[in-house]
Amino acid sequence: MLRRGSRHHTVNASTSGGPQRALIIAGFVNRVGNGLFNTAAILYFTLVVHLPATQVGAGLTIAGLCGLAAGIPAGNLADRHGPRTVWLSALTLQAVTMAAFVLIDSWLAFTLVATLDRLAATAANASGGALIARVADEHAAAFRARLRTFVNLGVVVGTSGAAFAVQINTRAAYTTLILANAASFAGAAVIALLGVPNYRPLPRPEHHRRWSVLADRPYVAFVALYSAMGLQYQTVSLLLPIWLSAHTDAPRWTVAAVYAINSGVCVLLQSRLGSKVETPTEGGRALRRAGFLFLLSCPLMALTADVPAWVAPALAVLAVCVHSIGEVWESSGGYALGFGLAPDHAQGQYQGLLGIGFDAGQALAPLALTGVVLALGHPGWLLLGAFFAALGAAAPPLAARADRTRPQPLSVSSPLSEAGH
Repeated sequence: MLRRGSRHHTVNASTSGGPQRALIIAGFVNRVGNGLFNTAAILYFTLVVHLPATQVGAGLTIAGLCGLAAGIPAGNLADRHGPRTVWLSALTLQAVTMAAFVLIDSWLAFTLVATLDRLAATAANASGGALIARVADEHAAAFRARLRTFVNLGVVVGTSGAAFAVQINTRAAYTTLILANAASFAGAAVIALLGVPNYRPLPRPEHHRRWSVLADRPYVAFVALYSAMGLQYQTVSLLLPIWLSAHTDAPRWTVAAVYAINSGVCVLLQSRLGSKVETPTEGGRALRRAGFLFLLSCPLMALTADVPAWVAPALAVLAVCVHSIGEVWESSGGYALGFGLAPDHAQGQYQGLLGIGFDAGQALAPLALTGVVLALGHPGWLLLGAFFAALGAAAPPLAARADRTRPQPLSVSSPLSEAGH
């Protein structure tokens, strides 16, 4: 087993630039479609398909839980047969399931299609992570941060475009958004097919097993820590909007402003800060910085309820700016540890577990944030900030311990099979 950085490179930087550009373009196209769909999805299912909001929520919960099952199996397939093959298959299935949403007319059909979609999405995340590791090699974390910049930009573009369809508010308008999202999956697949090599599987050591990642306790501990810190995403997207609406006199446009600022800060800083975080050690420090910034931002968010209405928007913007910088450090640290601690031959399996943990954390986030933080009020915000800070403080020693348990580099270089179209 090789550690990252110990490979014999047969593809230089100039030849890897094309595949990286292709992945960036594919990711941007796909996220524009996602932005179009996500903005109007709930409106389509409730106003056009006429499903009660409770049924939509139940169907999405079932789909999300079932989707977790695809993570490690899909990652294993990517490790055994090549990540591009599995990723393209998952994107194709997502294009089909997304288009199928325009045909549903019942809760059962909705839940079935949503479940297939989430299974495909989980498989795409696992195999996509393995593909990033092959395309970017030892710079996977920095490239993933750069990719996230364009992903966020794509979501912003898609969300802006969806506003027109939402304003029109007709079945045809919503159907157009859904089919455009389906086309974005197909378009991303075509771009990757033409621009990304079909990387051959890396040789696996004799002791490799399909579920080896579950026996890697340091990596499992990292997944648990990163998944718990992932609550910070819904702090801005869910908790703060509810808080501003229910506990402050801030104008309604404040909620839209914090969304835009959060996305803007991430677009502007993700590549710049992410390029400085590539090793597990740097990843641990980045998570510690993130925890400290969240410790500052959470009390600031709470204080929006204690200031005049004209001050609350400015304080909310300040809090979100601080929080967003922490988010950039948090995601960059997660990429460095997620890729850096995973063996090269099993990136798919390891990215699959990381995706399972993160998605499970996001599924539990609404219950934790609304049931604990909102219930406690100001003390809840302080508790949340302290929770993030404690996770951040635990990251550097966890990263150091995990890095020590990684196999040592081989004493002689060993050429590995690379890419073939």
